[in-house]
Amino acid sequence: MQFLSRYIPFFSWILTYNKSMFTNDFLAGLTVGIMLIPQGMAYAMLAGLPPEYGLYSALIPQVVYAFLGTSRQLAVGPVAMDSLLVASIVSALAANPDHYIDLAITLAFMMGALQFILGVLRFGFLVNFLSKPVISAFTFAAALIIGLNQVKHLIGISFDKGSTTNTIQDLAIQVGKHFSELNWVTVAIGITGIIIIKVIKKINKQIPAALVVVILGILTVYLFRLDLKGVKIVAEIPKGLPEFSIPNFSFDDFKALIPASFILALIAFMEAISVAKAIEEKHSDYKVDANQELIALGASNFVGSFFKSYPGTGGFSRSAVSDQAGAKTGVAAIISALLIMFTLLFLTEYFWYLPKALLGSIIMVAVFGLIDLNVPKNLWKLDKIEFIIYTITFISTLTIGIQQGIGIGVLLSILFIIYNASYPNIVVMGKVKGTNEYRNIERYPDAITSVDILIIRLDARLFYANMNALRDKIHQEIVDSNGSIKLVILSGKAINSIDASAIDMLQNLIKSLNNIGVELYLTGFKGKVRDKLKLSGLADTLLKNKCFLSVDSGIQFYRNKLIDETFIEKF
Repeated sequence: MQFLSRYIPFFSWILTYNKSMFTNDFLAGLTVGIMLIPQGMAYAMLAGLPPEYGLYSALIPQVVYAFLGTSRQLAVGPVAMDSLLVASIVSALAANPDHYIDLAITLAFMMGALQFILGVLRFGFLVNFLSKPVISAFTFAAALIIGLNQVKHLIGISFDKGSTTNTIQDLAIQVGKHFSELNWVTVAIGITGIIIIKVIKKINKQIPAALVVVILGILTVYLFRLDLKGVKIVAEIPKGLPEFSIPNFSFDDFKALIPASFILALIAFMEAISVAKAIEEKHSDYKVDANQELIALGASNFVGSFFKSYPGTGGFSRSAVSDQAGAKTGVAAIISALLIMFTLLFLTEYFWYLPKALLGSIIMVAVFGLIDLNVPKNLWKLDKIEFIIYTITFISTLTIGIQQGIGIGVLLSILFIIYNASYPNIVVMGKVKGTNEYRNIERYPDAITSVDILIIRLDARLFYANMNALRDKIHQEIVDSNGSIKLVILSGKAINSIDASAIDMLQNLIKSLNNIGVELYLTGFKGKVRDKLKLSGLADTLLKNKCFLSVDSGIQFYRNKLIDETFIEKF
C-alpha cells in the first residue's frame, strides 16, 4: 500500500477515511460545484468556446486529480488565465469554429502530456524561472486584458470575426469601432451583476454569489423577455455527458501548438502549485509534492482531452472556498464532478435565458481580484532591477500579447539570474575593533585594515561564470594599492561549491600573484570545496600550508612565519 500511495496519493488517505470526513467533503464538494457551474460556462466563453465545454473541463479532470494529486483541497478545472491563453493561442490558428474546438482540446492533450512527462522526469523546479515580479506583472496585465475582453458582453456589442483582442490596443480599436451598437439594457444587467456579486461577497463569502446572479439573470430575462430587446443569451446548451473521442488534430496543428503548450503547461503548473502550497500551510496531515502535482495535472488534462476538455488547472478562488468549506480529501472534488454531471444530464435547458453579460460580470469580478498593486510598490522599494523586469513584463503583455509577455518576462528573469551569477557580491573586509570578526569595510568604515594585506570575500559559489569577476577584483585592488599589497586572503565562508574552471583560475591566479611578489591564502573553506581542491592536486602543491581555519590564523601565520598545525585547514 505504501508503494501505491507513493504514485497514487489517493491510497494515502482512503484507508483512514470516515463518516466525519465524508460529511465535510460532501458539503465542500457541493459548494465548489455550485460555484463551478456558472464559472465554468463563463471561462469557456472567455476561451472562445461554447459554454458546455467549461462544464466538460470541470468533469473528468477533477476526478483524475482526486486520485493523483497531493493537495486535498485543490479544485481543478477551467480558470480565467488559462482560458484567455487558450483564446490567444487558438484564435491565431483556427480556420473555422469546429477547428477552433479541435485545437483547444488538442492543446489540453499536448499540455497534459508535457506536464506528465516533466513530472516523471522531476522537472518541477522549472517553475522557479517564473519569478514573482514576472508572475505578478503577467497576472496584472492578463487580468486587465481578460476583464476588458468582457466589455463586449457587458455593453452588448460584437467584435469583428477573426479579430484578435489579446492586446490593449486591439481591444480599444474593437470597442471604439462597435461602441455605437451599445445596448443599455445589457449594460444595466452587467453592472447590476457586478454590484450584486460584490455586495454578496462582502456580506458572506460562503454564499455562491455567481450562482445567485445567474438565477436572478435567467428569471429576469425570461419574465421580461429581454432577449427580444437585444440582450444576448446563452441559448441552447447540449444535454448529456461528453463522449469519449480521440483529439482530432493534424501534424501541422501539432507543430504549431508545441511552443504554446509548453508555456501553458508551465503557467498552469505555477498557478496550481502556488495555490496548493498556500493551502498546505494550513494543514499538517499532508505535504504537496511539486513533481507529483505535475503528474496529476498532466494526467487530468491529458485524460480530460479525450472527453472534450480544454486546458485547466487548480483555481485560486474555488480552492480557497473548498478549504474554507472544510474539504478533507479528494472526495470533495468527486462530489463537485458529480454535481456537474447532474447538471449536464438534467439542468442544461434551464440556462437558455442566461444573459452573456452576467457571465462577463462573473469573469470581471474574478480576474480583477487577482490584481495586487502592492507588488510594484514593494519592488520599487526593495529592488529596482526587479521593478524594471516587472514593468517590462507588464507593458509587453498588455501591448504585444499574452504569450509574448510571459516569454519576455521569463527571458528577463533568466538574464537576471545569469547577471547575478556573473557579478556576485565581492567585498573587501577589515577587522571590527575589539573583536576577531571581519566585516565588509563599506558597512563598517571603522574596521581595521592593513596596507599590505587584502582580505576579500565572495558571497556565492565559485564557478566559471563568476571566476573572472573575482580575479579582476583582486587584481584591481592590488593595482589601486600601488603595489603595497603582499598578501591576499580569500575568505571562503560563503563559497559552497567550486567547479573545475574555477580551480584552474585559482591555480593561474596564484602563479600570477607569485610573479609580482604576492601570496594567496584561503580561509574558512567548506569541506566539499576542500575535497575538490585536494582531488585537483592544488591543495598539495601551490596551496600547501596556505589554507587556514580563519582569517585571523592566516594573518598570524603570515606575520610570524611559524607553522602552527592548529591553524592549518585539514584536507
